[in-house]
Amino acid sequence: MGLSTWLPFVAASIIFSLSPGSGAISTVGVSLFQGWRAAFWNILGLQVGLGVHIGLVGAGLGMLVAASAPAFAMLKWLGAGYLVWLGLQKWREVPSGVGEAPSPALPGALVRRAVLVNLTNPKSIVFLAAFLPQFLSHEAPLMPQYVMMGLTIVCVDALVMAGYALAAVQARRLLTQPAAMVGANRLLGAVFVGAGVALASAQRAG
Repeated sequence: MGLSTWLPFVAASIIFSLSPGSGAISTVGVSLFQGWRAAFWNILGLQVGLGVHIGLVGAGLGMLVAASAPAFAMLKWLGAGYLVWLGLQKWREVPSGVGEAPSPALPGALVRRAVLVNLTNPKSIVFLAAFLPQFLSHEAPLMPQYVMMGLTIVCVDALVMAGYALAAVQARRLLTQPAAMVGANRLLGAVFVGAGVALASAQRAG
């Protein structure tokens, strides 16, 4: 992949990553309530899920999801249900300083949750299936190009998620009162549920 192709790909990857979605919601929520360390594990999990999607697209399975109504629907309902479940958990969560606080999430749990957030988002794999081939040169081996694009988009997305995390960590200073923390939990829970409902209503392109 030459520089003249790679630079536009980087710009397109930034736009893709900046688009608000379930990954950004997950990052903001974890960062807001658990801080930088938890945000790191969340972002790592998101990139693992994104990497799996890129690998599936490289293997040709992304087009299967894009073209198959049952496959798209199955992934869509799994993702929607998972986001709604996360939202209900966050709505009911008792934050630190209000009664008996829950135990902090372990790194493994944060990574697994974030991996599932990305893996169960069919819009991501369908977008990648349409997006990545536009930057391929069929006169060169495809695998090295997919590897280069995969590494690029994962690094870009990680940096964008780190920016979301930084903003959320700074906003933690506003949540010094129990009532504010409860309200933030419920707002974030509602956002997760809303994202799940939006995903459930998503239609397969074409």
